[in-house]
Amino acid sequence: MDGNKTFPSDFTFVGLFTHNKSSGFLFSVICATFFMAIMANGVMIFLIHIDPHLHTPMYFLLSHLSFIDMMYISTIVPKILIDYLVGKGTISFAACTAQYFLYMGFVGAEFFLLGLMAYDRYVAICNPLRYPVLMSRRVCWFILTSSWFGGALDSFLLTPITMSLPFCASHKINHFFCEAPTMLRLACGDKAAYEMVMYICCVVMLLVPFSVVITSYARILVTVHQIKSEEGRKKAFATCSSHVIVVTLFYGAALYTYMLPQSYHTPLKDKIFSAFYTILTPLLNPVIYSLRNRDVAGALKRVIVRHRGTCSVERK
Repeated sequence: MDGNKTFPSDFTFVGLFTHNKSSGFLFSVICATFFMAIMANGVMIFLIHIDPHLHTPMYFLLSHLSFIDMMYISTIVPKILIDYLVGKGTISFAACTAQYFLYMGFVGAEFFLLGLMAYDRYVAICNPLRYPVLMSRRVCWFILTSSWFGGALDSFLLTPITMSLPFCASHKINHFFCEAPTMLRLACGDKAAYEMVMYICCVVMLLVPFSVVITSYARILVTVHQIKSEEGRKKAFATCSSHVIVVTLFYGAALYTYMLPQSYHTPLKDKIFSAFYTILTPLLNPVIYSLRNRDVAGALKRVIVRHRGTCSVERK
């Protein structure tokens, strides 16, 4: 074996923190973002589960989107926070492999779920009378199962190929977690086969669901254009706006990370884009859906009123 190539050993993260005066502030921001994301998504799941008004296909899928957000932010951020507190950014080969596998699975599932959720919006606006049939419980479970299958397939394909590559002797990862493009740059030797497999996986994982989004919203725009009343158009746009914002934020950052050639990447840009869709997006998703959605706000008010009423009865 070449002296510059080594196999399974510990890796060292350069991380997000530079240990200057701003590091403590950045740590506090990431810590607060993590706990708010967990809380916001947890509240979203709780409201959808407990409120009968939210027992619809859209909210069924949204509850699982919140669950995925909770899972994949939990595979990355706790390690970042612990590394800062102990002042040591090392990770074993096994832990790096596990993080890579889980992250790719959860993010892959979210890519597919967000794409297929566009179909729900298409049916709601373009075929409202057939909505109960076209978005039946069976169809919802099919969408959910397909999303998880797509994410799992991505993990099982890319993880063995990535982690079996010989890595350069330094084992220093200029990133804050074991992400595919970063691990590829760290690898030595011929990476052509891996790059091809990764490109194909990214095309399937990103462009296929994204094409579903584009097709669905193209049909929606045609339908909305045919609506004569201004109020009807506003209602149709309001129905889709939350999903459009979430898709734009998530897919935009992911397209840069996985589809842009390596020559356009720098470690700083990679950290910024990765931090955006792995740390910030899980918080933004429930916030966007709750702020722009009267149903969720109404459900929260009903829970608060119900809780106050229960407390009043107990006092009496």
